[in-house]
Amino acid sequence: MRLSELSASDLARLIAARKAAPSEIMADHLERIAEVNPLVNAVVSLRDRDALMAQALAADDAPPTGWLHGLPLAVKDLVATKGLRTTWGSPLFADFVPQKDDLLAARMRAAGAIFIGKTNTPEWGQGSHSFNPVHGATRNPYDLSRTAGGSSGGAAAGLAARMLPVADGSDMMGSLRNPAAFCNVYGFRPTWGLVPQDADGDTHLATLSTSGPMGRTIEDLARLLQVQAGPNPETPFDRPNQNFADLLTTDLRGKRVAWLSDWGGAYQVELGILDLCEAGLQVFADQGAIIEALPPPFPAADLWRAWVTLRAMLNSNGKRDLYNDPVKRAQIKPETIWEIKQGLGLTADAVYAASVVRSRYYACMAQLFQRFDAVALPVAQVWPFPTEWRWPQTINGHAMDTYHRWMEIVVPISLIGLPALALPVGFGAQGLPMGMQLAGPVGADARVLAMGHAYHLATEWPGKHPPRLAARVRPA
Repeated sequence: MRLSELSASDLARLIAARKAAPSEIMADHLERIAEVNPLVNAVVSLRDRDALMAQALAADDAPPTGWLHGLPLAVKDLVATKGLRTTWGSPLFADFVPQKDDLLAARMRAAGAIFIGKTNTPEWGQGSHSFNPVHGATRNPYDLSRTAGGSSGGAAAGLAARMLPVADGSDMMGSLRNPAAFCNVYGFRPTWGLVPQDADGDTHLATLSTSGPMGRTIEDLARLLQVQAGPNPETPFDRPNQNFADLLTTDLRGKRVAWLSDWGGAYQVELGILDLCEAGLQVFADQGAIIEALPPPFPAADLWRAWVTLRAMLNSNGKRDLYNDPVKRAQIKPETIWEIKQGLGLTADAVYAASVVRSRYYACMAQLFQRFDAVALPVAQVWPFPTEWRWPQTINGHAMDTYHRWMEIVVPISLIGLPALALPVGFGAQGLPMGMQLAGPVGADARVLAMGHAYHLATEWPGKHPPRLAARVRPA
């Protein structure tokens, strides 16, 4: 078995036992990237091979600095990385090289990761389809004619194609969960605040997006989360870190999971997705969990109005300087222009009303979690769609009125910052992957990961069903 087939945790154990060297691991991953990245386009801004091998060779005999010691890592291209091109998928930053790391990158670098490049993302991370005018589109390793999702599409595709052992991602509206589902890997959106943001711009109102881990095993998620998490004294709302990897053992007997399905029909879902999710829930039931189908606990229309209002408020003000410059505005994608325009006309009353809905819904879900350990929903409403599409225009004949309405099913989780794990649930009739969200109450990250670990041990979808990619460049 190639080293690139192994999990990050297994690779770390081999390095610690001196049974594999960082230079060997680096060489195999770079070979794999050369083989399949021209097909998938997941890793962008790839560094020079000789420089990477020199850094890996230096790590062979260096004392370990953390769990990621000597492991190759490509950082999502929405995270600034010192000395490594960071574009946000925007032509405005096509040649930008940051002078310092964002906090997330700094923590992963300090844990010993060797940054090999970046992972592709939509422009500004907006939209769950990873294409942009700087790097092009990322393709799904299970069907190169289809999207890998987004905005962490490069990360998910790189993991699935065995170009990366583990990856970081970020999630405002499903960006850790959607690509994980589309690529048959795991993505974990932590409780909001567990992985802190940088002390840039607003840090009090901007509570919708978070960074988190992606991997092919739950152990890898837990260990990378431990690297990423922990208080930032310069920002509010911090939550304490935990030894998540030591808390993965659980007994599912008696655990109660509420199945929210398509939210009482409020969310259009393509044929076959709900069936796969229910088959995934049966895995929990077979281990003694109690699954109960529930009607929607809150009106979907109210959640959507609150979501688009708060999202537009943040996006509009965060990018107003780019919009106000006509030259820069001409180089911004239409979806981002739409977001900014939505925010330009907002009143304080509208933002307050949206926050009240959000608060009412939080209280509603807190009551539900007094009865249930977790809730479950599909991750996505559509199967991975053609790469040439910007976004799905319809679902089951129902028109989507915005560029992101087709992924509305993630809003009940994102709006109130719940910890949520994207679990693979198998493949549809066309051989395309799908996933299910398992979410718990705020602060229950360890519980959700442990339940997911039990599911992983019973299914091992990522390990048992790798993509069958025909290599473009084969080793001599």
